[in-house]
Amino acid sequence: MALARKDVGEILVTKGYMTQQQLEQVRVAQKNAPGDLGKIAVELGFVTEKQVIEAKAESFNYLFFDFEKSAKTIDPKCATLIPEHVARKYKAIALGKKHDRVFVCICTPGDNKALETAISDIKLSIGTQNIKICFGSEDEIMAAIDQYYKSTADGGFIVPTEGDPEKGIAARKDNTLSSEIRQDLVNMQNETGGDDDDEEGEDQNTAPIVRLAYSIIKLAIEDGASDIHIEPQRDNVRVRYRIDGVLHEVMPLPKYVDKPLTSRFKIMSDMNIAEKRAPQDGRIGIMLDKKDYDLRVSCLPTVHGEKIVMRILDKSSVLLGLNKLGFTHELQSEVEELISQPNGCVLLTGPTGSGKTTTLYSILHKLNTIEKNILTVEDPVEYQLPGIAQVHVNRKAGLTFATALRSFLRQDPDIIMVGEMRDLETASIAVESALTGHLVLSTLHTNDAPSAITRLADMGIEEYLIAATLVGIVAQRLARRICPNCKTSYQVRASELRRFGLKDYDDDEMLTLYKGTGCEKCKNTGYKGRCGIHEMLTVNDEVRELIVRKAPVANLREAAKANGMHELREDGLVKVIEGITTPDEVMRVVFTAGY
Repeated sequence: MALARKDVGEILVTKGYMTQQQLEQVRVAQKNAPGDLGKIAVELGFVTEKQVIEAKAESFNYLFFDFEKSAKTIDPKCATLIPEHVARKYKAIALGKKHDRVFVCICTPGDNKALETAISDIKLSIGTQNIKICFGSEDEIMAAIDQYYKSTADGGFIVPTEGDPEKGIAARKDNTLSSEIRQDLVNMQNETGGDDDDEEGEDQNTAPIVRLAYSIIKLAIEDGASDIHIEPQRDNVRVRYRIDGVLHEVMPLPKYVDKPLTSRFKIMSDMNIAEKRAPQDGRIGIMLDKKDYDLRVSCLPTVHGEKIVMRILDKSSVLLGLNKLGFTHELQSEVEELISQPNGCVLLTGPTGSGKTTTLYSILHKLNTIEKNILTVEDPVEYQLPGIAQVHVNRKAGLTFATALRSFLRQDPDIIMVGEMRDLETASIAVESALTGHLVLSTLHTNDAPSAITRLADMGIEEYLIAATLVGIVAQRLARRICPNCKTSYQVRASELRRFGLKDYDDDEMLTLYKGTGCEKCKNTGYKGRCGIHEMLTVNDEVRELIVRKAPVANLREAAKANGMHELREDGLVKVIEGITTPDEVMRVVFTAGY
């Protein structure tokens, strides 16, 4: 139902913010150069931006929230009720809660549809239909978002105040960052005078830096992080962990640790510490609690220093069964049938960080029997699997995907795994291998399963070869699981889930969904762990005919759906209904513009 609107110009005149004559001038200007009436009135100097927002609020029958006058009324406990990415997307912040009604301030939208979409998504994200909307200044809303979301420090860290003598050194609630290390850094500041350009600060044998580097890695592993980001800024060094697919800022460090800390990580990963102008890659091996971890390290020169990103690889975590990857029982059976084929090409698709490699290794682990000769070529070999011959690409030695694949065909393989199809030569040899009686497994970067077919064609593979070799495509994403410790239920109208493909329910019918309220175990995020969201396209005769005819992706998708394919959003809906994840999380990982 569209929201009724009053005329903004007339409201401005009624309130006495501008005269009728000025309104006529604004309308003339708008006629000559179409644009927002309020913005034009501000540019002409007739009214202020806040006066326009107040008028727009009244035009939508909402209240106006003036942060300058009423900022102290914001409840800090409620300010972060809306997930941060939703708050930033719609420029909205929760102001407080009264009698189970959440008051939300939002930036003025362009039209009714935009406002309705924003309100609907905000309701879904906070798990209640009972919200009260008001309008506010975009700049003031974004400033409030920066203030409150930063102050919560999602990972359970406390951001120090300006008066803290340990400025820039975050203290965790569980005090894992030892007082010894914090004191070391304070001593470093005293010794160097806080001068980050002091060459003395680059002494690689400085014990505080050694302990700090180890602590950063140790805390990341304990928190279940997949990546560590060390990012030099103008005035400090930002440390962020990617936990369950989302980056969290965990400890801002003082600027004077930038160079020695970067050099320490470069030494640990066997990089050239004298080279500061070119990107470098390295590797760190570490054992913690009797478990082996590999850290894939990348160093990139930036304006404010060298940025370090470390991918954490737990060697034991990859040996998962297919039943632990989030496949529904029906889809798991289809995947197992697909990989039991004696020949053909099976592709796993999705963006970076969607779990393609883990699924691929899990498939290899299932297929790895004494009767099968399995060869893999990877860049790099992320996990070592017993009983499988794994080849690491070495371009300096001339060992590429293509040259390795040529050699594989003389090694009597049954199954070949190609880490990624990156170019025409690699794809061509992989297709040739599938044609000559081998099962080929590989990954491809596409948004969904049907798009993989057009991607192969764009790379230069002939359509008749794609049709002859491709047997199935699995697309996947990783969504955060609801924390079981703070999981609670709430009610939502069926109409709110229509975009996920929900059927067989009346619009006003109420459904029970679940969300995490936030607790110590999930570091107040409401999520703990991740599960897969999948779609699988099985290539049948109808799809093969469409491939040969060079049919567009839309036609391929319709044929696949007619053949029983459930789209990513539909599989996400299943996980939502089952209480595994939330609608907001499915929206975050699945939905793209125009989906």
